[in-house]
Amino acid sequence: MYPTVSDMLRDWFGVDIPLPIQSYGLLVALAFIVGSFILMLEFKRKGKQGLLPKIEKKTLVGLPASSKELFIAGIIGFVIGYKLLEAIINYDDLVKDPQGFILSLGHGNFIGGLLGAALSVFMKYREKQKQKLDKPKNVIQEFQVYQLTPNFLIVAAIFGLLGTKIFGHLETWEEFVRDPIGQLFSFDNLAFYGGLVIGGYALLVYGKRNSVKPLYMLDAGAPAVALAYGVGRIGCQVSGDGCWGIVNTSPKPGWLDWIPDWLWAFDYPHNVNNEGIPIHSCGGTHCNVLEQPVFPTPLYETIMMVVIFTFLWSIRKRISIPGMLFSIFMVLQGFERFLIEKIRVNIEYNLFGMSITQAEIVSFLSIIIGIVGIFYFYKNRERLKNYKNTNSWI
Repeated sequence: MYPTVSDMLRDWFGVDIPLPIQSYGLLVALAFIVGSFILMLEFKRKGKQGLLPKIEKKTLVGLPASSKELFIAGIIGFVIGYKLLEAIINYDDLVKDPQGFILSLGHGNFIGGLLGAALSVFMKYREKQKQKLDKPKNVIQEFQVYQLTPNFLIVAAIFGLLGTKIFGHLETWEEFVRDPIGQLFSFDNLAFYGGLVIGGYALLVYGKRNSVKPLYMLDAGAPAVALAYGVGRIGCQVSGDGCWGIVNTSPKPGWLDWIPDWLWAFDYPHNVNNEGIPIHSCGGTHCNVLEQPVFPTPLYETIMMVVIFTFLWSIRKRISIPGMLFSIFMVLQGFERFLIEKIRVNIEYNLFGMSITQAEIVSFLSIIIGIVGIFYFYKNRERLKNYKNTNSWI
């Protein structure tokens, strides 16, 4: 396992370069970027089909920098300078705990903050002065929806991560109550469905404000979410963050002889959570290995979600009914998650005498919603031919 990028470089190339980059965080960031790229491609395609109109925005240009703009620039510059100079001076502390270093108010340099604020204010003032006109004027700017993909990325990142934390802490409420600040700013207890629900709704609202019809937004986002989720799960596997399966000491079936043993059962040495028993002759930070091997469920999910993405990507041009591709995605990912929960370590609830996990409940609802959506959109396919000219969500 490689909890940090430095661990990977040390193992692969034999070089010791202390970097404050955690492998899980890096791959989560990569997942958002990959998902955004797929979303952009779909926005471009739908734009060429005439399903996404051009966006016109009226902007007043030529004004000098306002007090509000200078204030915001100063705050941003102060935060960056406050952390940056401290990181340079105490780089070892940053490498040891980058997350705690960045989020802690105690780690910072006030002089660096003042320098950063001054530089940021000066740059904003100079930028606005170059654009200043004797007489400010209104300019109408035209955009294609795909040009707003970076904005969609920011919305997805903020509300998606917020959703994962909310759903995650519903399962670990006692831990959250004991340390709400620490739990809120940690990368533990993340729940995919929280990000899908809250992040997805935020994207729908932002998309509608920019002339993207909700069903087109859902269809464009379906393959993007599938691939992004698959990439994100690689981070779970590489870091060994605890999202693994139940103990698996069964011998590998004969019909699976063609796969490596670690794909059947894996003990996650050097996992980031330091779970298990100590590894002899290990002098690093993460020196534990699971006492018994488990199912490497993050790898299984990556494989299944890549297959789902490939299927959705292959049929997307043949489906003309709005909402249909998203409904198919909901059924497929619902089945994927419901099945994986059977061999995955998770918190269980007692519901009507049955032991069930939060993800099983949500994935079951996802399947139902997807099936209902498939029948509904197919039944209303004639009416939906004029969907782009209507004002309704569905």
